[in-house]
Amino acid sequence: QVQLVESGGSLVQPGGSLRLSCATSRSVSSINAMAWYRQAPGKQRELVARITSVGMTNYADSVKGRFTISIDNAKNTVYLQMNSLKPEDTAVYYCNAKTGIGLRYDYWGQGTQVTVSS
Repeated sequence: QVQLVESGGSLVQPGGSLRLSCATSRSVSSINAMAWYRQAPGKQRELVARITSVGMTNYADSVKGRFTISIDNAKNTVYLQMNSLKPEDTAVYYCNAKTGIGLRYDYWGQGTQVTVSS
C-alpha cells in the first residue's frame, strides 16, 4: 500500500511558476515509478511527467522544457516544478505511484487544483 498526498496547487498568472509536492507513505526508492497526471474539465486524464526508480524521466510534449519532475529520497517526496505556465495547464493534478511486477499496483492521490489565469 502507498498513500499519496499532493499539495502546492494554486491560482497563478500566465507565465508564472508553481511547484507541486507529493508526499508518499513509504520510501520512494521502493516504488517502481512515480508520475504526475492532470485532468482538465471535460477532458481525459493525461500523463504529464514520469520518473522511474532509476531516475529515467519522460514528459508530455506539451510540457517539455517547462516542467521538471524530481524526487527527494530523504523526504519521500516527488515534485513537479512548473514554469512558464499557460492557461491550458489549468487542471487537477494527480500524483501516481506504480509498484509490483509489471507495475500492476496503481495508487493515486486526491489531486490538487492548478488554475492559470490573469
